[in-house]
Amino acid sequence: MAVILADVFGSPNIGVYCFCNEEMAVVPPGLTSRKLKQFAEALDVNVCSTTVGGSTLVGALVAGNSKGLLVPHIIRDYELKRIEQVSKVIIVESNWTALGNVVLANDFGAVLHPDAPSEITESVSSQLGLQPTFGKVATLSFVGALAIATNKGAILSPKTLTEERSVIEAALQVGTELGTTNGGVPFVKSGILANSKGAVVGPLTRGAELMQITKALGV
Repeated sequence: MAVILADVFGSPNIGVYCFCNEEMAVVPPGLTSRKLKQFAEALDVNVCSTTVGGSTLVGALVAGNSKGLLVPHIIRDYELKRIEQVSKVIIVESNWTALGNVVLANDFGAVLHPDAPSEITESVSSQLGLQPTFGKVATLSFVGALAIATNKGAILSPKTLTEERSVIEAALQVGTELGTTNGGVPFVKSGILANSKGAVVGPLTRGAELMQITKALGV
């Protein structure tokens, strides 16, 4: 298991740009071969470099788990072909394209934005094989941006309510911790890329935050 500090294009918001599950990671084109190797080794995954819908904000646009990757309908054919080399891909025909901000999932369950359209809930159910649960984090609906989950644990924004935390723990079947990243940012996904084998964390993350992240995610 490994935890490393890294940026993407000089930004500490690595979770906005990248996605990973237990087997693969999707990162935007342009990262150095050295950084790609670091990500692959820290997470023990195959790395795919591509945009989604022409955007480098891959982490905000996709969601999923080890069973597949949910992508928005704006994905282009050549991008789809690249991702399909490393993962099953499910195109979600919804006007909601920032799937990474509205879906919080691991291999055991999924928590969705309370107003998520049927196209998203049906894809989570039929394609990822998960029972969708609806919830909030810190009274806000963007569960995928305010939390990050692996098969070992989850870390949630520090203002998460007790009842919200209980819903998430029951749905994902893992324990949770509260914390921030990158020096106090409550949108914890923005600064973390993780699976059960390792994590890549934004370089502005402080020592106390890093300890909480490693405790929450078991890495």
